[in-house]
Amino acid sequence: MNVKYDFKSLEPKWQKYWEEKGIYRVTERSDKREYYCLEMFPYPSGNLHMGHVRNYSIGDVVARFKTMEGYNVLHPMGWDSFGLPAENAAIQRGVHPSVWTKDNIANMKRQLKSMGISYDWEREATTCLPDYYKWTQWLFLQLYKNGLAYKKKAAVNWCPSCATVLANEQVVEGACERCGTTVDKKDLEQWFFKITDYAQRLLDDLEKLPGWPEKVKTMQKNWIGRSEGVEVQFKAAATGDPLPVFTTRHDTIFGVTYMVLAPEHPMVEKLTAGTPYEAEVKAFIRKVQQLSNVDRTSNELEKEGMFIGAYAVNPMTGEEVPIWITNYVIMDYGTGAVMGVPAHDSRDFDFAKKYGLPIKPVISPPGEKLSGETMSEAYVESGIMINSPGFDGMANEEAMTAIADYMEEKGLGKRVINYRLRDWLISRQRYWGAPIPIVYCDKCGIVPVPDDQLPVILPLDVEFKPNGESPLKTSPTFRETACPKCGERAERELDTMDTFVCSSWYFLRYCDPKNSEQAFAKEKADYWMNVDQYIGGVEHAILHLMYARFFVKVLHDLGLVSAEEPFENLLTQGMVLKDGSKMSKSKGNVVSPEDIINQYGADTARMFILFAAPPERDLEWNDAAVEGCYRFLNRVWRLVVSNLEIIKKGQETVDTGLFTKEEKDVRRAVHQGVKKVTEDISQRFNFNTAISAIMEMVNAMYDYREKTAGKVNPSVFREAAEKLLLLLAPFAPHITEELWHLMGKEGSIHQAAWPTYEAEALKQDLINIVVQVNGKVRDHLDVAPDLDGEGMKELVLASAKLPQWTGGKNIVKIITVPKKLVNIVIK
Repeated sequence: MNVKYDFKSLEPKWQKYWEEKGIYRVTERSDKREYYCLEMFPYPSGNLHMGHVRNYSIGDVVARFKTMEGYNVLHPMGWDSFGLPAENAAIQRGVHPSVWTKDNIANMKRQLKSMGISYDWEREATTCLPDYYKWTQWLFLQLYKNGLAYKKKAAVNWCPSCATVLANEQVVEGACERCGTTVDKKDLEQWFFKITDYAQRLLDDLEKLPGWPEKVKTMQKNWIGRSEGVEVQFKAAATGDPLPVFTTRHDTIFGVTYMVLAPEHPMVEKLTAGTPYEAEVKAFIRKVQQLSNVDRTSNELEKEGMFIGAYAVNPMTGEEVPIWITNYVIMDYGTGAVMGVPAHDSRDFDFAKKYGLPIKPVISPPGEKLSGETMSEAYVESGIMINSPGFDGMANEEAMTAIADYMEEKGLGKRVINYRLRDWLISRQRYWGAPIPIVYCDKCGIVPVPDDQLPVILPLDVEFKPNGESPLKTSPTFRETACPKCGERAERELDTMDTFVCSSWYFLRYCDPKNSEQAFAKEKADYWMNVDQYIGGVEHAILHLMYARFFVKVLHDLGLVSAEEPFENLLTQGMVLKDGSKMSKSKGNVVSPEDIINQYGADTARMFILFAAPPERDLEWNDAAVEGCYRFLNRVWRLVVSNLEIIKKGQETVDTGLFTKEEKDVRRAVHQGVKKVTEDISQRFNFNTAISAIMEMVNAMYDYREKTAGKVNPSVFREAAEKLLLLLAPFAPHITEELWHLMGKEGSIHQAAWPTYEAEALKQDLINIVVQVNGKVRDHLDVAPDLDGEGMKELVLASAKLPQWTGGKNIVKIITVPKKLVNIVIK
């Protein structure tokens, strides 16, 4: 028998076997519990990186483990294949995006298969293919028909480098999340999804997700940003136009001394047109537009503003207060109008001091009366109402309710709930995305493309130019069409959809990927959904995860799925680092998965990536640890292969009658290993400690052989080897499959049942405890495992070694810790 572990021949051999036998293909079955395990599908950039290897290895352990536990496991894979890199490749390399993308998919699929991941490739979904994006377009139309998709002119985030619009969530600290370029504002007609209609449900239903990390739920809560307050009806003094203000501090309404409008507020232009302030106001607006929203809302920003020559009327006092525009108020939150209360807001106080605006306190500490002339800072604590006719003397918390009641009674304002969340901007001025299925007709207006005309196919006759306009404009065959209603000449929508639309429902397509009549059959989606375990990076906490939750809620409301949440449990894995930094080409610290697989094999790559750190923590790459995992697999190989004759002589079941001490010890180690690995995978996903337990099992088996001089009990050794391979199988699928068959087993190890442990085998005849004197170790004793503290004390006092331990000194007391130690305190 060849004792060499030849991964280069055995890994492709078993990958071919699994594919030919179709052992990872699944269908809906009533005789098994279903389990849906899913890793976030990748963008096909061309090559897998170590972050991919970690993500998919984690998911594969879960999927294989659940299969061996008897579940009917859905474990699919596909490609999030629309997006900007493919279009940039077309510009830079002269390769069509579809060619570039399909070549990359082919290479990455080959790499994934070389890792031995247990995917059901029959369910592969590729978002850039018409059989997928037909249904993305159909889902867009369902939102449109139900009032959840609309088009409006809006100031949008514009990345000049990528030459496209970005959603708010794609702007990170004022820059494009993809290329890092500073983001500008631009007015464009854009398509939006009304995610704000679902803001409260998205917030409330986070409570239904105990299997999500608290960090992710907190990020979503903060992004949704619910706040309760009052919308106060200020008016423009000169025109009577309403200037509603949202505030959570309506108890300070009597302290308003100025109003601020966002420079983008539509009333700014109306109130300054034809006035001496017009030119200066326009110049100020142009200056502010150079800043990102992040800069404008930063505490570090130097606050600047100007009076626009107009006044607003405070509905509670009838007083006119000057209207200013500033660089720190934006249209994206509330109404774009803010009341200035410098006495009780630090930012307003600083602004009022800078520009000489009045400060009027309306809340004072109990027993004091503040004066605006003497205040050195804003008073932001609770207190007693002053200078507030009808409410003076009240505690300000009490006054908040009373003032809100009064405003509603008099029609001066109303209680409202506000959200930071904004509607999802889905328009992109790019080619490589799902075309928006809308037609514009001079006679009929906006016309949705009928279902029987889907998909709207991306044309091939386009030119790729980095000019910020959609390449679809260059295709006359695409642009010009007939109106579906009247048949007259019409034009298609030239924007494509944000790629996050495609990834907001892909997990549903996996449930029914070949369906040409529906996006998915409800009964199939209901069988598999929701996803039991979702695995991916925390960087998707807001974007993808929020959008997917929104989509599922919409589809639930439309009666298309029963699930109300897409992902029952979420694991966000840490990054793979090298030399303390995230791997990147620019830093020159990239380790190629393909190189590691070629040098050590896929099983070693998987073992290291799972052993080096708990999955939710960052992992530091370590070449020596990779080598260590390779040596461990070689130990397993030698342990089984060199004992094959003994293993084959063993019985299927172990006679639990009379065992030698060595047999009891190895069985205890094996059954403890089964218990530990099962708990670590099923309860905690502590794959690193599970692998440690398997390593301890291997050590125990080697010790057993050594202590018996190779004369082992065949049945005991067979049991140990079988359980070892079964436990190791989800982590190292190739070597375990080979050894399983070498042992004469029928069928794939990955379809075998997960091993169980015997409680009886875990019991110990004797355990070793420490004897201490004044806290220092003096000896060890073997005692019965159930011996209590009193019994341990009696044993020590009766020992012939007692005088030796104490040196004839007086025993002050004896401290016992059952099963661990006895400490004799002497003086």
